[in-house]
Amino acid sequence: MSFQSAFEMVIGHEGGYVNDPQDPGGETKYGISKRAYPHLDIANLTLEQAKDIYLRDYWNAANCGAQLNDAMALLIFDCAVNQGVGRAKQIAGLAHDPVTFQAERALYYAKLPTFDRFGRGWMRRLFSVLQQATVQK
Repeated sequence: MSFQSAFEMVIGHEGGYVNDPQDPGGETKYGISKRAYPHLDIANLTLEQAKDIYLRDYWNAANCGAQLNDAMALLIFDCAVNQGVGRAKQIAGLAHDPVTFQAERALYYAKLPTFDRFGRGWMRRLFSVLQQATVQK
């Protein structure tokens, strides 16, 4: 799977500008949070800037281009973006098929103190990305 294809799928799950006081990431745009990038002007972040960050800090950092399986490349990339590169690599070491990978992600989400607020959206995302990953050829 190419970075461009994966980016187009993942960015569809990320929203525009949000500054939810209950979100531990704080101010966020295109999935890029102020917590992770305190030096960025999040409100004025462009989609092209976000794409560059996604390639450098998520796709490349999580070795998504090295995946032999397109489905796993997409799932690992989505996990890196939404749960962090470290978590993506950790889960990839435990789960080598798409369903198990997403199940491990769900278990991690369920333990978070913000699950009551954001859990429904996270679960929708997991199922949607799994569907996208397994339909892609």
